Amino acid sequence: MAGQCAVCNKTFSKDHTVSHMRVHSGDMPFECTVCSKKFKTKSKFSLHLRTHTGEKPFECAVCNKTFSDGGGLRSHLRRTHTGDKPFNKGTCSDQKFAIKGRVRTCHTDDTKSQCGVCGKRISKYFLTVHIRTHSGEMPFECSFCNKRFSQKTNMRTHLRVHTEERPFECTVCNVKFRHTSGLRKHLRDHTGDLEVATCAVCNKTFADSSTLRSHVLVKHTEEKLFECTVCHKRFGRPDYLRLHLRVHTGEKPFECPVCKKTFAARYSLRSHILTHTGEKPYECNVCGKKLTQSSHLRVHLRTHTGEKPFECTVCSKKFNSPQSLRFHLRIHTNEKRFKCGECNKMFRHEGSLRSHQVTHTGEKAFKCHMCNTSFTLRQSLRVHLRLHTGEKPHKCAVCNESFVRIDYLRNHIKKAHTGEKTERSIGCSICNKTFCDGASLRKHVRTHTGEKPFRCTVCNQRFSQSGNLYTHLKNHISRSLKKTND
Repeated sequence: MAGQCAVCNKTFSKDHTVSHMRVHSGDMPFECTVCSKKFKTKSKFSLHLRTHTGEKPFECAVCNKTFSDGGGLRSHLRRTHTGDKPFNKGTCSDQKFAIKGRVRTCHTDDTKSQCGVCGKRISKYFLTVHIRTHSGEMPFECSFCNKRFSQKTNMRTHLRVHTEERPFECTVCNVKFRHTSGLRKHLRDHTGDLEVATCAVCNKTFADSSTLRSHVLVKHTEEKLFECTVCHKRFGRPDYLRLHLRVHTGEKPFECPVCKKTFAARYSLRSHILTHTGEKPYECNVCGKKLTQSSHLRVHLRTHTGEKPFECTVCSKKFNSPQSLRFHLRIHTNEKRFKCGECNKMFRHEGSLRSHQVTHTGEKAFKCHMCNTSFTLRQSLRVHLRLHTGEKPHKCAVCNESFVRIDYLRNHIKKAHTGEKTERSIGCSICNKTFCDGASLRKHVRTHTGEKPFRCTVCNQRFSQSGNLYTHLKNHISRSLKKTND
């Protein structure tokens, strides 16, 4: 016996009329006791429970792969084994699909509504969620850490960080994951299927379609819909905007459990933790050098290939990483973002500020274990140790002469091979002699003042130049070695 809906006049069998009315009333009487998700029908509730139990009662007779529902098995058989594509639509009758939903995706436009902000057409079901990317509304709050989300599904996924639930298990090696996407990527390690999505613009390949979509949105889409209300910088993705806002708020919610240092981004914390564990999982296949991040490996590989894809639009100088280009651009803009809290001196780079701050504290935390000389910077200690080891890692590609420091190599190439003469623009205020850089000027000024800032820690003799001190230290080292051998 058929029944009719009093709201929309659709007719159903008597059994289905009650469940259909819930579409209008919003009633969801079936609640999952595990994750509190609610459902309109008992059949969908039963199907959902299998995501927690892992039950997959429908088995493919060809390859023995199992599925949680019959529809998934039928779609699998058509796509993988039979090749059957029974669904088509009048608009493109030659195009057939193995899954009925794909037809609706292509041609059913009556279920879509237009976003009033960006004009994008989206299914009515997702329009409310999409509008939140413009409004910034995040109505769902985590009960553990108060982090907010625009979608309830994102919040439920986030809760697994606190509960440590990993419901998705690899059937090959039993490793468990919080997200299905993590499991899918992991499975490719077993199958060897690493390149499945190719960008139509630049032909770059990605391990999954979601990463490809992010790449297209960031690299090839000029439209950036998400604007910072503080500095009006625009972004292609809402998560990039949220991360950027922490620059203004100073928020750093990710804390290192070892040293308590905090970070604005989770990926920055993950990279930092490797400095404690000493783990360097990315190895260069040319020279064997190991690095902590895949991005560092990509940049390092360019030292072997000579590739410098990032060009300065002002002076056309090229760089092997976008970070090097950004640092370089500050020379043209004269931007100095980092300020010393003691003397208010400004610096272009945070590393330069840290090096400068030591001049106020006088701290020399890095000590040579061979001669007890102390240094304010770790890099200075590394260079100093080469006096003991004799290492000269920077080799000239023209004449094979080697140098302790890379700036020595650069100066050598300019003077000996390119014939390049750097413009002398810095003048001595005492004798008007000009120099091409501040370091050379400071060395020269000491000939007038008699200053000798470099002291030998062995015999207290002082020198006006660090190079003379290094030569002097070699004499101590050679004498010590001679006594040891005698």
